[in-house]
Amino acid sequence: MEETDTKTRTDVGHNINRLENNSWSQAPESADEDENELLDSSVLESRQQILSPTSHNQHQYEATSYAEDKMRRRLRFFFMNPIEKWQAKRRFPYKFIVQVIKIVLVTVQLCLFAHNNYTHVNYAWDNRIAFSHLFLRGWDATQEVPAYPPATGPLALYKKDEFYDTIDHALDGYYDLDNAIGPYSYVAEDNSVVPIELCLYHYKEGIIFGFNESYVFNNEINETCIEIPHKFNNGFTSEVFLKEKNIEINFTALVRANLNFAVKTVNLKAAGPITPPDCYQFNITIDFDNRDHDGQMLLSLDAEPHRLQCKGDTQYITDNQIESALRTILNVFVILICSISLILCSRAIYRAQLLKFETMEFFKKTYGKILSFEGKLEFLNFWYIMIIINDILIIFGSAIKEQIERKQFSSDQWNICSMFLGTGNLLVWFGVLRYLGFFKTYNVVILTLKKAAPKVARFLICAILIYAGFTFCGWLILGPYHMKFRSLATTSECLFALINGDDMFATFSITSFKSPMLWWYSRLYLYSFISLYIYVVLSLFISVIMDAYDTIKLYYRDGFPKNDLQAFVAVCTDEASSGIYMEESGSSDFSELFDKFFCCRKRPYSSFDTSNSACSTKSEQVCGGAICV
Repeated sequence: MEETDTKTRTDVGHNINRLENNSWSQAPESADEDENELLDSSVLESRQQILSPTSHNQHQYEATSYAEDKMRRRLRFFFMNPIEKWQAKRRFPYKFIVQVIKIVLVTVQLCLFAHNNYTHVNYAWDNRIAFSHLFLRGWDATQEVPAYPPATGPLALYKKDEFYDTIDHALDGYYDLDNAIGPYSYVAEDNSVVPIELCLYHYKEGIIFGFNESYVFNNEINETCIEIPHKFNNGFTSEVFLKEKNIEINFTALVRANLNFAVKTVNLKAAGPITPPDCYQFNITIDFDNRDHDGQMLLSLDAEPHRLQCKGDTQYITDNQIESALRTILNVFVILICSISLILCSRAIYRAQLLKFETMEFFKKTYGKILSFEGKLEFLNFWYIMIIINDILIIFGSAIKEQIERKQFSSDQWNICSMFLGTGNLLVWFGVLRYLGFFKTYNVVILTLKKAAPKVARFLICAILIYAGFTFCGWLILGPYHMKFRSLATTSECLFALINGDDMFATFSITSFKSPMLWWYSRLYLYSFISLYIYVVLSLFISVIMDAYDTIKLYYRDGFPKNDLQAFVAVCTDEASSGIYMEESGSSDFSELFDKFFCCRKRPYSSFDTSNSACSTKSEQVCGGAICV
């Protein structure tokens, strides 16, 4: 600045000497007076420019300072919580109110659907158990409840006669539905017996000559399906029937066989004051699994339920309409409130990105620097992204739920709907943490997780690599001799349970003694894994989180580190209730839309007039010849 002033004084001095040393005698004498006045005014103007600060620089400095203060207040207001925004500009916290209403509606919807889903799944499972007793030969009550370790082996067939006897047992149970305690009927409208379908899947060629170690094999699988009609004579057997149809089963080439049929029933248990009974059709499949060709044909039964439109007693018609209308209203309200939340959060993210680009431009023009990555990340609200995701999940789940309740789905969609609604409700309740984070006491957990996340991610990468090594090793070596290591998934689940101290003794005790070398190796393997992960890895994992917690406590005491954006905003110390934000409160969305129609453009705060006139310190809207201030 001093060099500029010195240079200006030197130039003015030269101008004065040049003016004084001019050959004024060559001009007419009548012009001497005008020339002297010109000289005096020039010298006076030059000296005033030297002795006093330039008016142009002064106005430009004032405009820059005003723009900085305005930007700081805009950013400070942007990062306020809903309560502070209400104090600053009396802005109603509509997003907060929408989230509260959404939590209530979604939770009520989930509770109602969870009750119906449990009733549906439990009813389907109980019927599956009943069908197993009715149609499966050799089914025992000990196989109804999965036990660990299993009390019995898998239900399987070992003889050819048992295969035909199992089919005959299923046929006898199907033809004798009237003897069942359950209210089961045939699927035909007149309750007539519908034929059962038997499908055989076998290799095109599969002949084994074990005595001389030779075979004939073609791995192409052929399917043969045949309907077994209802025979009333007592001498009817499936084996004789198949021989009459010229179907000979080659068990060496048989891969799988399915026995398919269906029954209908009505669930009276679900009936309530305004809830009518439900009607179902169960598609039953008895599966004979011989894919391993190890002499053991596994036997299982599956029953897939499908809801039907009931034609019940007339006394339930009115109540059914009331119940259906209430559920439809609830689903519509949930979809509506989630749509509003989705629009508001998407709009907030969009406006935040606009403000980010405006801030980046401001930093570049005013300070000649680029906003840091941490500063740019401040404009991306991950809470809003999570809310948008749960809104989408709940909208899809509610739509599927409405279609299920209207019985517009031909297949069972209960599981898909429960996944959408359950995951969406989980994220909705996670979103409550955002509002608890506005309070210092409750924000410690969120800040600790945020601080520890990078270190935990790096730590988990190393831990997962070691874990993967143990998983593949255990699956390969112990898989044939230990039931917990028979697949890659069960091996990983077993090791994860061992980390948490679950079922350790059983894991050691059920190791097979077929190979003494592998028995000792399993001990070394299990001891090393348990010691490494429980005493080392878990302790280090906890220490990483505790270190982040201690750091957050120090930040609360000594202050949090600030990036360039936070440091810029921190200069603004205006309280939310000071009233200054109210004075600078912008027009409403309707007013902005009105201005866009009747005003051509808005002059930004960062465009400073470089002319000799004073800069305008107010934002102006230029409309042709008119100016809107």
